[in-house]
Amino acid sequence: MIKIFNRKECKDNRRELRGNMPPAEIILWSELKNKRLDGYKFRRQYSIENYVVDFYCPELKLAIEVDGQSHYIDGATRHDKKRQDIIESFGINILRFTNREVYENIEGVLIKLKQHIGKKPPLTPPCQGGD
Repeated sequence: MIKIFNRKECKDNRRELRGNMPPAEIILWSELKNKRLDGYKFRRQYSIENYVVDFYCPELKLAIEVDGQSHYIDGATRHDKKRQDIIESFGINILRFTNREVYENIEGVLIKLKQHIGKKPPLTPPCQGGD
């Protein structure tokens, strides 16, 4: 069985990314860490397949990406689309925010995250009527 999450070969890359987080990611991380968002545990710089997402909540199967300028150069959109398709093939949802959204409207970002979380189905199905 092939390991999908936090593969050993991605460990050094994850560690380097955690040590060099851009300011927008640091701001959002301060709102996500220590279960600050509705009690959900998020991890930063988490690898899925051969890709590293900025933040990931295993319980929600939710990845969060903060897109800086590098996501808007030639070829980046195609790469992001391919990457997103692969990650979503594992049943993971991805929410994307721009650096600007995080800098200028962190409350709006948190509201969008909470709205998304509120749409999640319950972890156990409701009881059905007895036979």
